[in-house]
Amino acid sequence: MRTAFIEGLLEAAKDRPDIVLLTADLGFSVLEKFHDALPAQYLNVGVAEQNMMGMAAGLADLGRTVFTYSIANFPTMRCLEQVRNDICYHGYPVRVVSVGGGLTYASQGYTHHGVEDIGVMRALPGMTVIAPGDPAEAAAATKALCDMPGPAYLRLGKAGEPKVHAGPIDFAIGRALRVRDGADVTLVSTGGMLVYALETAERLAKEGIGARVLSMHTVKPLDEAAIVAALAETALVVTVEEHNVGSGLGAAVAQVVAGIDGPRAAFRRYGLPDERYSRVGGHAYMREMMGDLRALVHAALPRARRGG
Repeated sequence: MRTAFIEGLLEAAKDRPDIVLLTADLGFSVLEKFHDALPAQYLNVGVAEQNMMGMAAGLADLGRTVFTYSIANFPTMRCLEQVRNDICYHGYPVRVVSVGGGLTYASQGYTHHGVEDIGVMRALPGMTVIAPGDPAEAAAATKALCDMPGPAYLRLGKAGEPKVHAGPIDFAIGRALRVRDGADVTLVSTGGMLVYALETAERLAKEGIGARVLSMHTVKPLDEAAIVAALAETALVVTVEEHNVGSGLGAAVAQVVAGIDGPRAAFRRYGLPDERYSRVGGHAYMREMMGDLRALVHAALPRARRGG
């Protein structure tokens, strides 16, 4: 996703001298192509993320469209006050780009895990929150953010996410992509969990369970129409995210579910449990904390079909 982001940004910035990229001493082997092509539109601010956000706000005030680049937990946690007061308060077109969302930096420990970032960013007024599911979505999101007013958060993976979409996609901020059809359960995925959701859907299909898969690349504004349709047309809706289930996509969809009167599908959340952990290891090992998505569907679907 990182490569797709920088290629998309570079393509747009060549015709847009107002686009500026700031990095907090990160992105080596990824950002060089932007620096080499457009050195006047690139700045490495050093290991100073809070200063970077203040600089981004200042540049935006001068008419620039600014992209900042850092590891997921740093621009969202360390810089929250600057993002809230300097960027969101003024509605500046600053795009906070994070790399390594979720457990991608698994072996670095909890301090480097971006597992509350979506919840933190979606709580900020006026903030658009996007977590692409594959490189094609990342490239499309980057181009869309070049023209969108106001602040935004772009959450990228770093785990060599494969390309899911074979051809061009009809990407629009705030509108989910239906990647697979199914009539029994809807898996609503965000970020790098899209591949896992599709793999699970394939396994469920072999067991006679049809799974619709939605790529909910935009968590805010949420595609509520797609959620409402899934709740009406399938027996079970499950959100799938590499994030704390208490504040991310699952929480956003739960707000939609709570507002529906009358019969609807059952609803479950799949992600990291809302609890403290000190586990360290490889990415796959860390994701074991979330359990098995297929098992969750099997446990919930019979009750959902009975109306339970």
